[in-house]
Amino acid sequence: MTPERFQRINEMLDQRQPDLTVCMEGVHKNHNLAAVVRTCDAIGVSDVHAVWKNEQMRVSGGSAAGSQNWIDVHNYSSTKDAISKLKEQNMQVLVTNLSDTAVDFREVDYTKPTAIILGQEKFGASETALEMADQDIIIPMVGMVQSLNVSVACAVVLYEAQRQRQLAGMYDTPSIDEERRQRFLFEGGHPIFAKACKRKGLPYPAIDEEGHIVASDQWWQKMQMTQESWEELDQ
Repeated sequence: MTPERFQRINEMLDQRQPDLTVCMEGVHKNHNLAAVVRTCDAIGVSDVHAVWKNEQMRVSGGSAAGSQNWIDVHNYSSTKDAISKLKEQNMQVLVTNLSDTAVDFREVDYTKPTAIILGQEKFGASETALEMADQDIIIPMVGMVQSLNVSVACAVVLYEAQRQRQLAGMYDTPSIDEERRQRFLFEGGHPIFAKACKRKGLPYPAIDEEGHIVASDQWWQKMQMTQESWEELDQ
């Protein structure tokens, strides 16, 4: 890992917002999925939650290609489980929905731990999501259309959240935990070794203050051996 890449990854991680997230409820179109994750990365969101109605559409957790290399994806089979998990983290749960109690999305305090529910492209958020959400929000529109594309709506709300958090200085103080920082530094700075660790079942080593791998001689020996060989070595 070059010093420049090490600095770039650390700068990115310093601005991550672990208590700001989105939950895609049944969003299934690939271009929308990709756009939401890309926006989350740009805003500094570190986690994306997703409820899948079709198991074949399920996105693998952890890291994947592109922007998902830098975001953890958490998968659920039910909306209730997803929102319950978010509320366990003391997050206010928002959902875009035109109702008598809905407020302009800009009136919400996004400096609080916040989760934004993104409903399915055609039908929107489910009844379960609407019942469990803490607040309905609306994006004002004065044209003939009544709703925005789900990924566009996501970007509009998240950039308001970013604006508020920047004014509050929340991007100035790192809040990501050290364990996650170490994982992203290793996977992003040493991807070949990271893939080998996953393939062989080896734990990730530590990354020092210059971006170098800190590992024992035994770890390096196992990295160069087949899994079967180093399992015999441990016996």
